Amino acid sequence: MNIPNLDNTTLKTIFPECRQCGTCCKRYKKVLLHGDEVEFIKKMGGYVGIDATLRQLREKPLSQLVEENKEKGKVYMIHPDDKGCVFLQCRNGLYYCKIYHYRPLSCQGFRCNLADSSFLDLFGGDATGLLGLNSFGLAFKKG
Repeated sequence: MNIPNLDNTTLKTIFPECRQCGTCCKRYKKVLLHGDEVEFIKKMGGYVGIDATLRQLREKPLSQLVEENKEKGKVYMIHPDDKGCVFLQCRNGLYYCKIYHYRPLSCQGFRCNLADSSFLDLFGGDATGLLGLNSFGLAFKKG
């Protein structure tokens, strides 16, 4: 299936404006980070993690595993509880991102339609190409 060429009107129908419902920041437990985003997220108070087995943790120090995963592009911002992202704040019933202008590329690529399956049902596997993501669900490289 080829990715369709969509005009602005169609895109606005598919990707509605943000409803500030917070679903995007509450639903997912981990968000892929680019290597240059890791330190910023940590400095701002976010939680950063990797996928590691107990065996790996026994064999190597955690700091080494983090560096190795950073090189592979497999470091995540994690949400340790059901409250969602630590940067999510609610004011007057609307949700805001505390680091909105500096949020990770993976967060920038999220669209409201991903909160349910409607968008994926419509476009299937080619949906990721419309979101600034490659076919593996990873954000396109910067620059």
